[in-house]
Amino acid sequence: MKQTNIIYWISTGLVSALMTLSAIPDIIKVPDAVEMVTKHLGYPPYFLPFIGVAKLLGSIAILVPGFPRIKEWAYAGFVFDLIAAMYSSISVGDSAAKWAPIFIGFALIGCSYIYHHKRLQAVKA
Repeated sequence: MKQTNIIYWISTGLVSALMTLSAIPDIIKVPDAVEMVTKHLGYPPYFLPFIGVAKLLGSIAILVPGFPRIKEWAYAGFVFDLIAAMYSSISVGDSAAKWAPIFIGFALIGCSYIYHHKRLQAVKA
């Protein structure tokens, strides 16, 4: 159980850091982030703070104990966010060097999610 907890908290901390650090520029509307999302990807300007707040709330949700249904939604939201980011990047013709690092996020989310469920099963046993 100790190894499961260690892997869970490391991967969850990294997922939370990744999402929080990507949420902050969105929420405060950093000019480079706004330009990339509106001009490069073609999204409306109001989308940026919305997705930033969603990522920040998801980060909080996966760190706070309890609330299993909200955690499930947070994990799903993170996966949807990364899928949308990768799809958007590919759609505008970005090279693989720009969107391939997203797979690191998928791996971290997958690891955190799997070990979250391993922890739940260990408590039930």
